[in-house]
Amino acid sequence: MTELSVPTPTSVRVQTSSGGPFAQAARSGIEVNLTADGMGLRVEVASTGTVARVAMRWRHATSATALVLGDAWERTYGDLEWCSVRPERVLPWTALVHDPQSGGTKGYGVEVRGGAFAFWQVDSQGVTLTLDVRSGGAAVRPGDRAIHAATVRWVEGASGPFAVQCELMRTLCSDPLVPSGPLVGANNWYYAYGRDFGLDAVVRDARMISDLAGDHHVRPFGVIDDGWSPEGTADGLAASPGPWTRGRQVEFPDMPAAAAAIREQGARPGIWYRPLLTRDPAVRGARGPRDGAIALDPTSPQVLDLVASDISRLSEWGYELIKHDFSTYDLLGQWGPDMGANPTAGPALYDPSRTSAEALVGFYETVRNAAGHSLILGCDVVGHLAAGLVHAQRIGDDTSGIDWNRTRRVGVNTLAFRLAQHGSFFTADADCVASTPTTDWALNRQFLDLIARSGTALFVSVDPATRTSAVDEDLAAGIRLALDGGTPGGIEPLDWLNSATPSRWRAADEVIQYQWLEENGADAFEPMHGASPDPSLDVPVDALRKA
Repeated sequence: MTELSVPTPTSVRVQTSSGGPFAQAARSGIEVNLTADGMGLRVEVASTGTVARVAMRWRHATSATALVLGDAWERTYGDLEWCSVRPERVLPWTALVHDPQSGGTKGYGVEVRGGAFAFWQVDSQGVTLTLDVRSGGAAVRPGDRAIHAATVRWVEGASGPFAVQCELMRTLCSDPLVPSGPLVGANNWYYAYGRDFGLDAVVRDARMISDLAGDHHVRPFGVIDDGWSPEGTADGLAASPGPWTRGRQVEFPDMPAAAAAIREQGARPGIWYRPLLTRDPAVRGARGPRDGAIALDPTSPQVLDLVASDISRLSEWGYELIKHDFSTYDLLGQWGPDMGANPTAGPALYDPSRTSAEALVGFYETVRNAAGHSLILGCDVVGHLAAGLVHAQRIGDDTSGIDWNRTRRVGVNTLAFRLAQHGSFFTADADCVASTPTTDWALNRQFLDLIARSGTALFVSVDPATRTSAVDEDLAAGIRLALDGGTPGGIEPLDWLNSATPSRWRAADEVIQYQWLEENGADAFEPMHGASPDPSLDVPVDALRKA
């Protein structure tokens, strides 16, 4: 495996306004400074006026038979796969180009925590890197400072595309933040969906995960997901907003006591919250209305103070894992599949001199600094900007406790195509393994086995009505393997060049064949994403619990 020296681009073009034309940098009044950074290329952008995007082009031939793979802006949505060369295809953050004839693979990427949303395009004559430095959807006004937009790095190798992808991830992040041990736990979201549950159910699930873990020296987590706060929505169709100062009066009257009750079961307390949404109109730094409440802008100092206060409070209450959610959507007003070549949106940020990427990095830094000894799990975070600042990331959209087809399409896909980020950026979390009356355990147990072998985060969502001795035996085996750290040496998808949901995997010296499809194949449906992406939210909770 080789890191390549990144050459000076063939051309550099800039855009001064969000919808304006591109012009050669030398004629624009915008200064784009390119300096060597080891084998990489550091890109800094300065302007006394406004700047929206920088486009850099390298001309070199790409094989007509090449296969190309990009990443996702935030989570995946079952949408990653190797494809033929398509010049207009947006490839967020990284691009892998594999030549089936020679067996060689090249990897292109930008280092984590840069000041721009970055995407690649690959065509037969070269590659293009676009750096989006906008503030929201408006051109940024950097003033008298230079924006560190990106540091570009390239690698190549002939040991297989997965090995090259792993090496590229390691090259792009020199300081991953990973927990000292495996992340394993219980989370009731996929059988309760935030409704009709209280402390008794949380304690029951904590006892279950602790019992299944047995006397393992690594203790699992019992996570309280959405539904604990007093500001939850009545219809259950949108995730709860703040303020995050207390729990529901009847179900969670004492949040420190709830953490202690989880700990008494032999599990470590964890909790979910949505930091950038509130019903408090007094907070300075409103981004706009969102889901019946107010979305917040983290370039406002008051918003960052609020975030730090909330995170500190959750940690002081005794929660050792804090899962924060929805921040990308609340800031930018769109989900990853909607972003395309326009990942940032809306009016200029509260501080129009900061880019959207810088705003998110500053938010992640605030969360990390306020968390103390608590672990941070980011959901709907931009992983490429959060790497080094979160211990774990939910790398894909929701799996399901009612529709196995969704778990197959989203969960298996994200684990296969983002597995290389595990350990190199953070601990990867492909989302929960469900055991519910409306999904087939014979299929879910395979997903359990795959995640347990991978060493990535394993959270289970087990409806008590589904527990049998056979299910418990499967769960215990998977949980204990995950607590051991998975298969030594990890796993690798073997048929990912021609399948979006690989079924053949290597684990150490063993090749495992999974069967992901239901007997009648896969249902055809439109990709779902959003504040409440799972169709089960339209189903009464009692129906979810029926055998």
